[in-house]
Amino acid sequence: MARLIQFLTVLLFAGTAAAQPSLKMMIPANPGGGWDQTGRNLAAAMQSAKLVSSVQFDNKGGAAGTIGLAQFANSAKGDPNAVMIGGMVMVGGIHLQKSPVNLSMVTPIARLTSEWEVIVVAASSPHKTMADLVKALKDNPGKVSWGGGSAGGTDHILVGLIARAVGVDPAKVNYVAFKGGGEQVPAVLGGHVTAGVAGLGEFAEQVKSGKMRALAQSGPTKVDAIPSLKEQGIAVELGNWRGIFGAPGISPPQRDALVKLVKDATETPAWKATLAKLGWTPVFLGGEDYKKFIDEDTKRIGAIIDSLGIKK
Repeated sequence: MARLIQFLTVLLFAGTAAAQPSLKMMIPANPGGGWDQTGRNLAAAMQSAKLVSSVQFDNKGGAAGTIGLAQFANSAKGDPNAVMIGGMVMVGGIHLQKSPVNLSMVTPIARLTSEWEVIVVAASSPHKTMADLVKALKDNPGKVSWGGGSAGGTDHILVGLIARAVGVDPAKVNYVAFKGGGEQVPAVLGGHVTAGVAGLGEFAEQVKSGKMRALAQSGPTKVDAIPSLKEQGIAVELGNWRGIFGAPGISPPQRDALVKLVKDATETPAWKATLAKLGWTPVFLGGEDYKKFIDEDTKRIGAIIDSLGIKK
């Protein structure tokens, strides 16, 4: 009887271990930005529901995530418990840099969220409205500096679209790229850039506390009392998607297991609370459907960057 109990105990713990893998998560950006928020909140949701036993993070910022992508693609081959956060910013960066590494080298797992972009200034800024900022841009495009994420990413594309919509040559935009929110926030607050551009969630605390003023956001209508660009006469709408990838060379069943793990995490109360807190829209798309979406978005974003004449 004792041996039977011992045997069943071993089986129980073996089953628990199998159901609760230990994940290694590459976040190809510095702490504090949207990818970092996405990865850490997703991991917290997984752990709150006991879907994983632990998550080990590796932040590797720079070059629109392609530095982290290259490291992940080379070091995680065939590892079913290795994942990487990424998204639209990486798609744009890869195109702009003509990067030798791209998303075809990893395994698409799931699209997670979409988020509208926000344009902010420091509370002390002389630009009280989006119209003020646009006037300054028209008067002297080079004098207005825009602080955002990596060159060619969503923030950069949005500024180019705004410039084109108001009659300014996008190639004349003075865009300052930061590796993460940890650098971007103090730059805006300190007046080192005229305006900041990021996902709504990245500046939410500073806007709420009154340290920053939100001038506009890139959705179709007002969000959290922030008027849209369209409502202010600027015909631009742009959403920023984020997702998760698996290692190169994993098998279809290993990929499907990761898709299920992530889908289960997105259905937890912890993840739903994150969406509400940060203003993210759930846009889950898993496996092969996600791969097709990435292929289509790669063409779309490349065409936008080329049409705007955006340069690094």
